[in-house]
Amino acid sequence: MRQIHHPSLAQITLTDIMYALSDPTRLEIVARLAKADRKMTCGEFDLNRPKSSLSHHFKILRAAGLVETMIEGTEHMNTLRLSEIEQKFPGVLSAVLQAIVVN
Repeated sequence: MRQIHHPSLAQITLTDIMYALSDPTRLEIVARLAKADRKMTCGEFDLNRPKSSLSHHFKILRAAGLVETMIEGTEHMNTLRLSEIEQKFPGVLSAVLQAIVVN
């Protein structure tokens, strides 16, 4: 079975996180994952984007360490690495998520 690379907590940088969150589509993905508080397939995100575009956004989110993707059968299940990010950068992601809800 193919494994998907995820950076370790030590490899995650604040600049990578902020870059990943600078795109409105990626910000929306992160917000929906946070709100759902569960694993979600890529197909559950109806963002009016081609599948290839969403794949690109998920790749950037994974590379930044924000999202973990696990392959379960034929599905790619995505979860937000909220507790890990909060451990390394306390308050950063929760502040971003709170700002999204307010707007």
